[in-house]
Amino acid sequence: MEGSIDSENGGGYLGWMNYLGSDSPKSTVAVFSGGLDSTVLLYAMLKQGIDVRGAITMNYGQKHSKEIEQAALICEKAGVQHQVADLRSIASLFGGSSLITGNEAIPEGHYEEDNMKSTVVPNRNMILISVAAAWAISKEAETIAYAAHSGDHAVYPDCREAFAQALDNAVQLCDWHPLHLFRPLVSISKADIVTLGVTVGAPMELSWSCYKGGALHCGCCGTCIERREAFYLAKVEDPTVYEETAPDLDLLVRKGWKLG
Repeated sequence: MEGSIDSENGGGYLGWMNYLGSDSPKSTVAVFSGGLDSTVLLYAMLKQGIDVRGAITMNYGQKHSKEIEQAALICEKAGVQHQVADLRSIASLFGGSSLITGNEAIPEGHYEEDNMKSTVVPNRNMILISVAAAWAISKEAETIAYAAHSGDHAVYPDCREAFAQALDNAVQLCDWHPLHLFRPLVSISKADIVTLGVTVGAPMELSWSCYKGGALHCGCCGTCIERREAFYLAKVEDPTVYEETAPDLDLLVRKGWKLG
């Protein structure tokens, strides 16, 4: 059953703290994409007093570097050490993901549509979390934080709770230093994450979601549609600037977030 953060009914930041309970760590290293989810999680952890000993962004051969640039900017604003792990040499091992290869077009439309499966990068989370684990161990952090949420596992198999639990078990055994995965957003929606972002003062306008990597968010790729839907459902004004060619928000709502 999904959790919920409702600021109008005793939720908001306080609700998120209550949701965490005694599982909140003292220290962490964050897997940080520069996206909406990881930006909100970073600021929520800082507000709660968690010692964020660094945020690591992975360059695994994405078609664009916009998200990496925004990640660096957000970390600078937050006063958190930012590290980029250069994994571009293994990009050819990922097959035909549309996020990496030049031949595959970035699909447009809602995440629920089958064509979004082309954005899957095989085993990405295991690779990213493994790299982050090495850095977390060197920094003697208690946890690796990452911002998977309830909507991710519909498309990405390595966002499923069973997979995350297996990774958690593995990182506990990878070194003598005790280490765990910290994934406090896993049972809440992206709209809840937007609500949380408002309550913790996260600079959501600086976060980057678009898969196309232009000067502005395109407004029609899967991550842009999901982003727009989240702000709409959270009843929060979307601070994102979209391309002029982006579909009209009212039209998207009437069509159930479908482009066609």
